[in-house]
Amino acid sequence: MKKKGFLVLLMLPLMAVLLSFSYQKDDIVAALKTGSADKLAKYFDNMVDVSVPGKSNTFSKGQAEMVVKDFFALNKVKNFELQHSGSNPSSNFIIGTLTTGGDSYRTTVYMRTRGDKQLIQGIEFELK
Repeated sequence: MKKKGFLVLLMLPLMAVLLSFSYQKDDIVAALKTGSADKLAKYFDNMVDVSVPGKSNTFSKGQAEMVVKDFFALNKVKNFELQHSGSNPSSNFIIGTLTTGGDSYRTTVYMRTRGDKQLIQGIEFELK
């Protein structure tokens, strides 16, 4: 019986991370659906790898927000459809299709656990 309680205690942190990821994933997907760079930036780490057509680099949180904001301004977002997501205790990802006024982009968001939060480490918009 004591082993069962011990296993439950070991599983609690993992369950907390997965629940946190689920909540944050919903927020990130909603931000992508509406083309909201400022809502996405709430989850940016201090440095973020950003890849948009014609530009790919590691940016500070503020710079990354501006690059994504410019991308959304040039590509009016119509929708984002989540296709796949995955998680483990230290990292997570989201893959989907971002539909804009004229094109579709395969969008991948990479996250890593920092403390009790999942922070975006990288985001890629690849023209389909």
